[in-house]
Amino acid sequence: MFDYPGRWHARALLAACIGAFGVSAAWSAAPVGHALDRPAVSSQRAAQSVLLGIAQAGKRLIAVGERGIVVISDDNAATWRQVPVPVSVTLTAVHFADDKHGYAVGHSGTVLATADGGETWTRVLDGRQAAQISLAAAQANGNGTALSNAERLVADGPDKPLLDLLVLDARNIIVIGAYGVAYSTTDGGQHWASWADRLDNPRGLHLYAIRRHGERVLVCGEQGLVRLSKDGGQTFAVIKTPYSGSFFTAELPSDNEIVVAGLRGNVLRSLDAGADWKQITSPDAASITGSARLADGSLVLVNQAGMVLRESEGALVNLNSAPLPSLTGVLPKRDGSLLTLSVRGILSAPNGGQK
Repeated sequence: MFDYPGRWHARALLAACIGAFGVSAAWSAAPVGHALDRPAVSSQRAAQSVLLGIAQAGKRLIAVGERGIVVISDDNAATWRQVPVPVSVTLTAVHFADDKHGYAVGHSGTVLATADGGETWTRVLDGRQAAQISLAAAQANGNGTALSNAERLVADGPDKPLLDLLVLDARNIIVIGAYGVAYSTTDGGQHWASWADRLDNPRGLHLYAIRRHGERVLVCGEQGLVRLSKDGGQTFAVIKTPYSGSFFTAELPSDNEIVVAGLRGNVLRSLDAGADWKQITSPDAASITGSARLADGSLVLVNQAGMVLRESEGALVNLNSAPLPSLTGVLPKRDGSLLTLSVRGILSAPNGGQK
């Protein structure tokens, strides 16, 4: 019924990756119990594991991925070290407000917070709490569909992954995920409120990406879902596109420009806030799994076929002469070079001459 992005696809490839590059024997020694309640196990090859999110905080790089892995680098990605994390769920995305304050999200409704640049992490939300927040919100607004969905969340337990987040500042963040879940906090995670009723998503379609440009906030997701706010997220309008497949990533390059990308290599651009759309041609039909904007404003995207794609004259051009492993994300570093995330860890990538 549902389409899944590269970050979920990567999970399915984990068994193959274990055979390809090996994992520390410590993985098999992990204690029993729910992954929310046990710390991530240390691995000597953490930086070569399946990694799904990456961010820069000052001069430090932080990447997150499978089994609660968080690795950091203080030498521009030359070396990486794993840091302790209180959960062993898959972490899907990470963003920082400044050099010290950051958040990561992941499976089982997990939100982690750090106030020391990623050295230590604290769980500030999980799927058990999130389900109760959704239930209370549905009971308060009297929406029968929302109430039924919230009751199902409680009954299912903490099994709904969060897939992306928007960090507005050190204390204000918004998190989104599977089955339409969305929550916000204004106090660094001490208290949370449901955002689901703002997004006009009665079918509970998966929400894959959230982006901001000024007062505009964009959410995109499963089966062509695109929602745009012009008032900082207070209200959202339904945006129609000519493609009904899932969008796994998005960019807001300017006030009226929207780019969404996802399933089967589909990339669409609107220059008038979603009224009209134009296809950006891709050289491959593999799903787009990550995107970023370069210093000159152009787009760079990565896909499941291991391609690094840069926009040129309305089309995407493959930058790498040989395909990389299946890619899950991309980060332009401050020196102009690119890092990619993959099912085999962190890799440098060609950048097409970007300085």
